[in-house]
Amino acid sequence: MQYSDKVMDHFMHPRNVGEIENADASGTVGNAKCGDIMKVDLKIEDNVIVDIKFKTFGCGSAIATSSMATEMVMGKTVDEALKLTNKAVAEALDGLPAIKMHCSMLAEQAVKSSLKNYFEKTGQMTPEREEMFKSLDEDAHDH
Repeated sequence: MQYSDKVMDHFMHPRNVGEIENADASGTVGNAKCGDIMKVDLKIEDNVIVDIKFKTFGCGSAIATSSMATEMVMGKTVDEALKLTNKAVAEALDGLPAIKMHCSMLAEQAVKSSLKNYFEKTGQMTPEREEMFKSLDEDAHDH
């Protein structure tokens, strides 16, 4: 299996690893098939993600996609972060082997799970945002 240099870099030197004390929101997702689990913590000020940390229990691809996903949403508004896709994560890593694409899906879901937690905690869940999370619930059942 061939991994890109970017995947290897994010695996060997993952960004934003850890937990945020008193996080504004956090979300945990898991994939029963491969046993990967990802937890994402967010620090949010004025609806902008000012800090993001992740903990991933999983393979190298799971760690690399978590790392890249956190980098991609850092500094973005919560609604911009909500548009993160697993394809964008995989592309930012210069591609993933097909057998590992579910890892990028998990990274997307972990970010969105923490955002969902934030919207619910702060009373900002709108029908539009609710709609964005429907796919999250459906995707979760596919794996």
